[in-house]
Amino acid sequence: MNNPLSLAAVALVCLTTLIVGGLGLRMSRRTSDFYVAGRTVSPRLNASAIGGEYLSAASFLGVAGLVYDRGVDMLWLPVGYTLGYLVLLVVVAAPMRRSGAYTLPDFAEARLGSRSIRLVSSTLVIAIGWLYLVPQFQGASLTLTLVTGAPPWVGGFIVMVVIALAVGAGGMRSITFVQAVQYWIKLTALAVPAFVLLALWFRSGSPAPQVDPSWHLPLRPTGPDDHPWYRTASTVLALCLGTMGLPHVLVRYYTNPDGNGARRTTVTVLALLGAFYVIPPVYGALGRIAYPTLPDGMGSDTIVLQLPETMVDGLPGQLLTAMLAGGAFAAFLSTASGLAMSVTGVLDQELLRPRLARFAGGDVPGVRGFRVAAVLAVVLPYLVSRVSQPLGLATTVGLAFAVAAATFAPLLMLGVWWRRLSTWGAMAGLLVGGISAGGSILITVFAPPLGGWPEALLANPAMWATPLALATSIAVSLATPDRIPPGTTRTMVRLHTPERVALRMRTRD
Repeated sequence: MNNPLSLAAVALVCLTTLIVGGLGLRMSRRTSDFYVAGRTVSPRLNASAIGGEYLSAASFLGVAGLVYDRGVDMLWLPVGYTLGYLVLLVVVAAPMRRSGAYTLPDFAEARLGSRSIRLVSSTLVIAIGWLYLVPQFQGASLTLTLVTGAPPWVGGFIVMVVIALAVGAGGMRSITFVQAVQYWIKLTALAVPAFVLLALWFRSGSPAPQVDPSWHLPLRPTGPDDHPWYRTASTVLALCLGTMGLPHVLVRYYTNPDGNGARRTTVTVLALLGAFYVIPPVYGALGRIAYPTLPDGMGSDTIVLQLPETMVDGLPGQLLTAMLAGGAFAAFLSTASGLAMSVTGVLDQELLRPRLARFAGGDVPGVRGFRVAAVLAVVLPYLVSRVSQPLGLATTVGLAFAVAAATFAPLLMLGVWWRRLSTWGAMAGLLVGGISAGGSILITVFAPPLGGWPEALLANPAMWATPLALATSIAVSLATPDRIPPGTTRTMVRLHTPERVALRMRTRD
């Protein structure tokens, strides 16, 4: 497939990203502009931006591929992705905004008064961000190679350069505008071809997909040791709680003016995600009509991009493919920009800023080092994407969710709602969750398949690693009451006092 229209669509999306990001450069002057967009982002704009960064390569291409491969069981993926924001809305959205933090490590240190916990949290933010960035670069390379015949390294390299420029230009204020625009690009680019292809299928009177009975029956094993009940439950848990622990998701709530704005943002996000996730399964089902079996050399992640020219001949098929290619690149760019933003903030605060301060003989004002951190945030995961074997876009993203669910989700739930959380309890939970989920992922990726329950448990660790981390935090905290931070009560009051009430109290004083 060599489609000049697709190349033009990709170029247009990249150019739009740089132009919109440049607008943020003109508006970014203070440190808070770079980190949290001055905390002035309206709920509607923030919801579009969250939708833009959350709907990644896994959502745009991977969900359709998994529905094609494994059938209706994979419809739990859109449910889990969307349900995660409902959990986030109920549990942490408003308190996280009231915390006044710039990054997740900022919140961890403010809540627990521990520099060590801040360092561990920073390491996890970088690890999760880079783990999530790798499939974005792989998906970009796959897309550009498929639609234009470009060398495999080009697509990811373009995304890396554009994101480094957009993040470095204006920080969070630039990225907010970029991601909001890209959500609507993605929704349009995915929905229009889907409706056209569905209309053509109905009009042609083609038969329904001919598939194995297990494809349309839920929770049916695809192999003798598949354990579908456990795998499905663990995946849904990872998506629900992992959303809460994704650094690039949480940082967006720091940009709302207040806690009420954070809640209204989340409600709008639920509507935007629901509208989007109706569409990818359509491509999975249509793929079963066009490709009863996958041709040699064709992966299921490419079905969305291959369908238009398979079902529609000539220029109309090329136009639909170009729309999807542009939408796919918008997905890579928007998600990668959010991830790069969260990693950049941590690298700047924890790695570059202290060293620059020592070099300068004092505090470093402004955002010096931020742009260098933006480059570092994207270069390493791009290099990893070139030397690692793709596991499937949705599979790799699911691993990042599992790590987030087993580490940050327990820390946030207990940190926001349980005043008896001790410093040692929080540290023990982070380490147990990180080692359990991270170790399972390393074994899954690099070791030969074990089969049976060991394979299912290691490939889907959220179901056991998250409760283990939560129980560890609680048990260690109860055993170390002397390690509860002295300012806990004051911090908890700040997290749970609505801004209007706090303002009235200050006015009376």
